[in-house]
Amino acid sequence: MSKSLRLSEKWFRRGLWLVALVFASFLIGLGGTVVGDLPKVETPLALDDFLDRPAAQALRAQVKEARQAEQDAQTALEQAQLQRNKARSESAAERETFNNWLAARSVTQRAEHDPEVLARTRALDALKQAERSTQKAVEQQQQAALDARQAAAAAQQRLGQMESGAYDQLHAERRKVELRVFLYRLALTLPLLAIAAWLFVKKRKGTYWPFVWGFIFFALFAFFVELVPYLPSYGGYVRYVVGIGVTALVGRYAILGLNRYLERQKLAEALPDQERRKELSYDVALARLAKNVCPGCERPVDLKDGKTDFCPHCGIGLFDHCSHCSTRKSAFAKFCHACGTVAGGKPAASEAP
Repeated sequence: MSKSLRLSEKWFRRGLWLVALVFASFLIGLGGTVVGDLPKVETPLALDDFLDRPAAQALRAQVKEARQAEQDAQTALEQAQLQRNKARSESAAERETFNNWLAARSVTQRAEHDPEVLARTRALDALKQAERSTQKAVEQQQQAALDARQAAAAAQQRLGQMESGAYDQLHAERRKVELRVFLYRLALTLPLLAIAAWLFVKKRKGTYWPFVWGFIFFALFAFFVELVPYLPSYGGYVRYVVGIGVTALVGRYAILGLNRYLERQKLAEALPDQERRKELSYDVALARLAKNVCPGCERPVDLKDGKTDFCPHCGIGLFDHCSHCSTRKSAFAKFCHACGTVAGGKPAASEAP
């Protein structure tokens, strides 16, 4: 069809298609902003919304206190272990000194050293007692750390059991929110599709067709890009059911359209030649002829042999002869290309006697 248009008309149409695309892009941007803000309609959900907050806070405080007590006990344990190691070192050194001194005394056998033996023994006993005290302190801190760790684990377990049920409720509520947001999108998209379908049927060839097509592009984008990716998937049922429904509707429309087209073609081929040519658009007829296709039945015809004047399939006239100069010309041409005579009329003004 574009081959039969004037050059200026072609560029105007291309510019109008550009207007349609720009218009659609702005509508898509606006629609994307609206769709992106739709989830904000719902209140954000948190885990604490489904918990017994006082009980949960008490358990969290117990866990925190137990962790802190465990940390403090661990710090104190490290200090107690350091003191125990120090006491052991002093006791071991003193015992080694005492043993060396006893070995020297057994050689000399001097009685005046007996009081010193008693004093050294008492000092060694004191160091041993200090070592036992530090060992007891270490054991106390180990017990305190263990108690704190067990208390934290018990409180964390109770808190985990409480949060487990809350997580189930949270996931269920989030699924409901997702479904509601999807229904919001659907409520926004379906009217757009309905309006786009009406515009396609009634207004796509009107004066303001660039805006009509821009809105149609926007509605299709809103459905296939803004809506379909957010289809909630419950085992894939919703997605597949929607796909089956859309495919069935489109297929039914295509089958009915094909049958209607075939019926129209049969009725058109039964009409007289002149009436059939009147029913055909001038631009459509020229475009089909340029593709070596019959304008009436749209079947391929060899138009380059220079002899075919009628369609061998439907019988419509394709070529005739000028009434003024008898030149073979297209039966759909409005003027003779050789002399300019109006088709089926008188010669052009320049050729009149």
